[in-house]
Amino acid sequence: MGGKAASPPHPTTLNLTPSSSCKQAITLNRCAAVGFPFGPNIGCSVFTWIPVFSASAGNPGVAWMKSRKVVRPSAVCQYPSPAFETALRSQRYPEHRSNDAMEIDTKELAQQFGSDNYAGICPEAWAAMEDANRGCATSYGDDPWTALASNAFRKLFETDCDVFLVFNGTAANSLALAALCQSYHSVICCDSSHVETDECGAPEFFSNGSKLLVAKGVDGKLTPASIHELATKRSDIHYPKPRVVTITQPTETGRVYTVEEVQAISKECKAHGLLLHMDGARFANACASLGRTPAELSWKCGVDVLGFGGTKNGMAVGEAVLFFDRALAVDFDYRCKQAGQLASKMRFLAAPWVGMLDSGAWLTNAQHANRCAHYFEERIADIPNIAVASPAEANTVFIEASDEILERLRACGWHFYTFIGGAARFMFAWDSDFARIDALVTDLQTCATA
Repeated sequence: MGGKAASPPHPTTLNLTPSSSCKQAITLNRCAAVGFPFGPNIGCSVFTWIPVFSASAGNPGVAWMKSRKVVRPSAVCQYPSPAFETALRSQRYPEHRSNDAMEIDTKELAQQFGSDNYAGICPEAWAAMEDANRGCATSYGDDPWTALASNAFRKLFETDCDVFLVFNGTAANSLALAALCQSYHSVICCDSSHVETDECGAPEFFSNGSKLLVAKGVDGKLTPASIHELATKRSDIHYPKPRVVTITQPTETGRVYTVEEVQAISKECKAHGLLLHMDGARFANACASLGRTPAELSWKCGVDVLGFGGTKNGMAVGEAVLFFDRALAVDFDYRCKQAGQLASKMRFLAAPWVGMLDSGAWLTNAQHANRCAHYFEERIADIPNIAVASPAEANTVFIEASDEILERLRACGWHFYTFIGGAARFMFAWDSDFARIDALVTDLQTCATA
C-alpha cells in the first residue's frame, strides 16, 4: 500500500511558490494533529483555503482550493486519518479560520429591500430539500420528487401541461423563446422587459439570432395596439418575421396585467398568428394581487408558455417552464441539456417546488411580500420631498426623490437600485420584517427633511 510519508513538524509553515508574482506563506497549526503529511512546496496564489480529496493511481490525495484555483502539495497524504476526514467535514483547517468557523460581519446580514433575491430560503422549501437529502435517487429528473413536482404543477394549473425545471429566470425565458422561434423570427417585447434589458442577449443567443422587436410600454406593459404596430410594420422577406409576444407578469415596474388585459393581448396575438409567452418570475405575486388562480392568469386567458419563478418566491434557486400546448415543448429537454440547465441531482431543484406547492407557501409568501409593499407605500405617503412613482400592485415600490436624498439614504446603509427610470426601487419578500420596514421609513423621513 506504500509507506507513510514523514509527518511535518508542528506547527508547520509552508513556503508557497506562487503562480503569480505574489509570494505568501501560511502556517497550518493543525497539520500534525489531523495526520496530514506532505512536502513543503506548493504552486499557488490563493488566500482562503479549502481542502478537497483527489486521487492518483488509486491513492487518495489532497488539494487546497480557493474558488476555482487549485494548488496541490508536492507529496500526497497516502492514508488520511479519521481525524483528518473529520476535520474536512467540520471545516477545521488553516489557522486564519478563527474559532473553527468563517467569521461574517452580521451587519452585512441586516435585512435590505433592494431585491427579493436578497431573501433566504423559506421553511417549506428548506424542509422539502432536507427531506430529499436522504439516500440515493436516480439522476437527471428520473426521481420521485421531480414527478411529484410536475404533477403538483398540473394540479395547480388545472391542466396536463409539460413541466421543465431550470436554474434561473434568464434560462427560463431564453430557452422558452428559443423553443418558439426559428433564427429568422422575431419576438415582440416591452422596452423595459427583462429579456430586453437584463439578460445579456441570452434570448438572441439561444435562439440563434431571433431578433427582439421593442415596443414602448406603459408602466412596463405591452398593449394590443403596440403589438399590432410591430406585427404589421413590415411583411417582406428582408424583415425578421414576428413569431412570439412576451409579457412580464408583474411588470418590471411593479404593475400587474389584469385578466382582461392578458385576454386582449392574446386576442391580438391570435389575429397575427403569434404565440404568447409570459415571464412569470414573480407570477405568484400577480396571483396574490389579483386574487385569481394560476390557471385564470395563464392558459385560460391565452398564454401558451409560462415561466413560473421560484427563486424570488422563497426558494434558493429554480424556475419552472410550463408549456400549456405540449406540441410546443418537443425537444425542449434537449435544449435544457445543451444550455447546461439539466440538473444531474434534479431532486434538489424539484423538492422545494413540492414543498412550496403542496403547502401553499407559493401563495402565502407572495401575499406577505405584497402586504409589506403596501405597508411601506402607506407609511411614506406623507413624507415631504418624495413621491411614489406608481401604485404598488405587487411587491415593489418605486419612489422618486432627489439625488441628494437618495445619497443620504445610501449613507445610512440602505441598498436599492435606480436603473429603471431613475426611481429608487424597494422590493419585499416572503421574510420581510415590518420592524425593519419601519426603520427604513424612519431613515427615509430623516433624509428627506434634512
